[in-house]
Amino acid sequence: MWSQWSPTPPHVSYIVVTFFLILYALFSLMIRNRLHLSEPPLATVFGIIVGPRGIGVLSPYYWGFTDDVVQEFTRIIVGVQCFAVGLELPEAYFRRSWKSLLMLLGPVMTFGWIVCAIFIAIIFRTDVATALIISACLTPTDPVLAASVLSNSQFSTRVPKRIRDLLSAESGCNDGVSFPFLYFGLCLLMRSTAGGVFKRWFLITILYQCTLGIVLGLAIGYTFNRIYRISHGREMIGRASYLAFYFLLAIFSIGIASTLGVDDFLVTFCAGVGFAAGKNVPTADPDTKLPVIIDLMLNSTMFVFFGAMIPWQSFDKLDEITPLRLVGVLVLILLFRRIPIVLILHKLQLLPQIKSIQEAIFCGHFGPMGVGALFLAMEARAELETGTAIPLPDPPNDLPAEMQRTVVLVWPIICFVVLGSTLVHGLSTLGISIGGHFARPKGERAPLIGAERDGFGGMIHDDSEEEEDEEIAEEEEEHRYRTHLHSLT
Repeated sequence: MWSQWSPTPPHVSYIVVTFFLILYALFSLMIRNRLHLSEPPLATVFGIIVGPRGIGVLSPYYWGFTDDVVQEFTRIIVGVQCFAVGLELPEAYFRRSWKSLLMLLGPVMTFGWIVCAIFIAIIFRTDVATALIISACLTPTDPVLAASVLSNSQFSTRVPKRIRDLLSAESGCNDGVSFPFLYFGLCLLMRSTAGGVFKRWFLITILYQCTLGIVLGLAIGYTFNRIYRISHGREMIGRASYLAFYFLLAIFSIGIASTLGVDDFLVTFCAGVGFAAGKNVPTADPDTKLPVIIDLMLNSTMFVFFGAMIPWQSFDKLDEITPLRLVGVLVLILLFRRIPIVLILHKLQLLPQIKSIQEAIFCGHFGPMGVGALFLAMEARAELETGTAIPLPDPPNDLPAEMQRTVVLVWPIICFVVLGSTLVHGLSTLGISIGGHFARPKGERAPLIGAERDGFGGMIHDDSEEEEDEEIAEEEEEHRYRTHLHSLT
C-alpha cells in the first residue's frame, strides 16, 4: 500500500493551497464582514506556517518554482487584476476624475520614488542608481492588495465610493506607469550616454512601451467588446462562458503585450477600460464579479506561495542588510512615501476627489506594495543579469560590481517591504474598524464585531455620485434588456 503513495512537491502543494482556499471560502463572509480581515495577510501567514521556516510542507524553490516562474506568475496576477480594475470602473470615470488621478500618477508617484530612494540609499549605503531602481519597484500601489481592501466587504461600503474608485483606478494605472521610473534607474546604473538614455528611456520606454501600450490596450478592449456584443446578441455565447471570456481576454492582452515588448500592465488595464467603454456589455450575473473570483483563486494562491518563498536567510548580514535596517526602512516608507504629499496636494486643492483631511490620510495610507513590486524586482534583475526579460537563478560573476550589488540587494529588500505592507495594509481594516468603534461615545457604539455600518467619521459621504452611477447602470441594464428582446423578435 505504501508503494502507491506519491507525495511529490506539486501534489503536496495542491493539497496545501486548496486547503487554505477551501477554509477561506467556507468562512469568507465572516472573515471579511465580521472580523474585517482580507485574504492577502491571512494567505501570507499561512504560507509562512507551511513553508520552509514553518512545518516545511510547501517549498516552492525546491521543486522548480524558479525566478522566471515567479516572474510570469506575478505578471499574470497583476495583469489580470489591472484588467479587472479597468473593467469595473464606472462609465466616464476618467472624464470626471482625471485631475485627481493625474496628481496621484504624477506628483505622488514621483515624490514616493524619490523619498524611498533617499531612505534606501542612506540606510543600506547604496549608490543613487541602485536606490532609484529599488525605489521604483515600490512606487506603484498594488491592485491585488487594493482590491482585497476596497471591494467586496462591509468595510469598503463605509468608505465613499469616489475614494474607492480613485484608489482602484490609481492601482490599475500605476503598475504600468512605474516602468519609466524603473528604467531611468537602470539607465543610470548602466552608465548609458545621453543619447543612450534618450533612446532607451524616452523612445523605447515612454513612447513604445507606455504610449503604444495604452493605444494597443484600448484597441484590444474595444475590438473584443464589439465581437462580444455580436456573439451575445445572436445568443452564441453560453452563460458559463461570461467570466471565462473576461479572464481569457486579460491573459490574451498580457500575451500580446509581452510578445511585442510593450508595457504589460498598461495594456491590460486599458483593455479593461476599452472593453467597458464599448457600452452595452452584457453580464451573466451582476453579483458575480470578476475580482471576486480572482481574489479567491489567483491572488490568494500567490500570497500563500509568497509566504513560503520569503528569503529569510537574506534578511541578516547579506551585504548591508540587517533586520533592524529592514524594519527601519519599512517604517519610514509607510509613513513618508505617500501621506505627506497627498496631504500637501489636498491643502492646495489639487485633489478634487478628496474632500477632507481624513480622506487624504486614508488615501495616503492605502498605497500598498505587493505583487507588482515583486514583478518589477524580477524585471530589474533580468535587465541587469541578461539584458532580456528573463532573470537568472543567481547573478553572473562577470557583472560589474555595482550591478552585482544591485542584483543582490533588490530581491530581499523588496520581499521584506512587501511582507510588511501586506500585513500592515491588510490588517489596517481591522485596526481602523476597532479604532472607529472606540472613538464613538459609549452609548452610540454598535457591537464591535461586524455591526459597524455607518461611514467613517471625517469622510464626506455624498450619495449624489453613487446615485448617478446607479442610474447609469439601470439605464444600461434596460437598454440591454430591450436589445435582447429585439434580437429575439
